[in-house]
Amino acid sequence: DKEVRAIFLRLFAQLFQGYRSCLQLIRIHAEPVIHFHKAAFLGQRGLIENDFLTKVLNGMAFAGFVSERGPPFRTCDLFDELVAFEVERIKAEEGNPPKMIKHVRELAEQLFKNENPNPHIAFQKVPRPTEGSHLRVHILPFPRINECRVQELLQEGLARGQGAPPATRGDKKCVVPAGPPVGMFACS
Repeated sequence: DKEVRAIFLRLFAQLFQGYRSCLQLIRIHAEPVIHFHKAAFLGQRGLIENDFLTKVLNGMAFAGFVSERGPPFRTCDLFDELVAFEVERIKAEEGNPPKMIKHVRELAEQLFKNENPNPHIAFQKVPRPTEGSHLRVHILPFPRINECRVQELLQEGLARGQGAPPATRGDKKCVVPAGPPVGMFACS
C-alpha cells in the first residue's frame, strides 16, 4: 500500500509543482488569509483550457490543501521536499520506467519509515480462532452496554479535556521551501 501511496504522492507533486509561487498571504484581517491565484497558476503552465486541473483547483479538497499547506512557516514533510527539490528528477524519469519504479520504492520506504519510526517494535498479531471454537459452551455472550455509564464516562472525559492544554506534536516548524517557479513547467 505504501507504493500506491508513493505513486499518488508523485502524481500530486507533479500536478501542483510551483503552487507556492501562486500563494498570496493577505494580512488585512485579524487572522492572515492565504489565497491561491488559480489564473496565474494555470496561465504560467499553459493549462487555462484544461478542464480537469481547473476542476481540481476549484474543489473543496484543494481549498483545504491551500489552507493547510499555504502558511510559509510550518512543519515540512515529504511532499514539500518532492515539490521543492525533486522537480528535475521526476521530469527526467518520465521516459525511464525502471528509474521511476526505483524512485517510487524509495518514496514508499520513506513513507514506511515515517509511520514506523521504531522498526524494532514488533506488532503482535491476533491469532485466528481454532477450529470449532464457536461451538464451545464456556464462552459467554458479550455483555449489554450500560448507555448511562457510557454517557457519564464521555462527560467526564470532555470535562477533563476542557481544562487540559491542547496536545502538540514535537515537530519543528521551518520555512517551507518554495521550489522552482511555475513558469518552468510546461505540461501537456
